[in-house]
Amino acid sequence: MVFHRLEVSAVPAGTRWAAQLRFRIDGEEVVAGAVGEGGRGPFAEESLPAHGHGPLRATGEGRRVVLGEPECTGGCCGYLSVFVQRHGRIVEWSAWQVPMDGVRPPAFSFDADQYDAELTRALTDLRWQVQGARPKA
Repeated sequence: MVFHRLEVSAVPAGTRWAAQLRFRIDGEEVVAGAVGEGGRGPFAEESLPAHGHGPLRATGEGRRVVLGEPECTGGCCGYLSVFVQRHGRIVEWSAWQVPMDGVRPPAFSFDADQYDAELTRALTDLRWQVQGARPKA
């Protein structure tokens, strides 16, 4: 089986949004491709909580995880979400739901060790917090 490679990075807070996550799979940005320009990923503070048990953590009990929304907001055109589940040594992202007119990504399989290591690395990379987790009002 060929595994995909996940990379998680945080974009510091801006004037409009709190710090948010970006996801690259095999070097390709996933959220931007599905929600379009001006859209956003999930908030870093919610997706990478200090206790480490955020929504991206893969378990045998799968769950739907929101990964982004278009600029007009998810309440208007829908959210980008994926079903995340661990199957032994494999973590699978599948059953994508995309905003209206969005491009549905394919299913991805990750080596569970690489997946867990990447989430741990992203969780401990706190550079986005130094610049502020919330935008200025």
